[in-house]
Amino acid sequence: MKATEVPEIDGAVLFEPTPHADERGFFCRTFDADVVRSVGLDPDAFVQDSLSRSARGVVRGLHLRSGAGEAKLVRCSYGRVFDVVVDLRPDSPTFRNRAFFELSGETQATLYIPAGCAHGFQALTDTADTSYRIDRPHDPAEDVTIAFDDPELAVPWPLPVTSVSRRDREAPGLTEALKRMEG
Repeated sequence: MKATEVPEIDGAVLFEPTPHADERGFFCRTFDADVVRSVGLDPDAFVQDSLSRSARGVVRGLHLRSGAGEAKLVRCSYGRVFDVVVDLRPDSPTFRNRAFFELSGETQATLYIPAGCAHGFQALTDTADTSYRIDRPHDPAEDVTIAFDDPELAVPWPLPVTSVSRRDREAPGLTEALKRMEG
């Protein structure tokens, strides 16, 4: 498994496994505590695993948590997604930077997203399963949502957006969300 720092987002890391393929399909390690430790992360810090299933064109996000934030490992376990990370940590050298990735069930790459970064994705296939490993129990009172179509962020969603949750549809833009997070 290879770990590569993401230059656009300080502290973000892309973990790329080495699938072993044969006539049966493939096998790969999707999490390795030693590799996680090698980039300065605590593999025991993750306390919750979650999974979402989305249909082609669905957008989920952009989400983050207030307070101490929430770091996460994100992987598309089946299908393909266009994944988006926005650094919203005011003290970060990459504040307001965006990074885009295609995560897929073919590669099983995992993206580490530091606390304080907004995250979202769009399903690129008829079915896309996205797995999350989160470092704190979920507290809905800390949820922050930013409009997926905010012109300031100008996320280049690759497909027409077919569906978003009510929460995502009614989310404020980046400027308003940042004001709410400040207090």
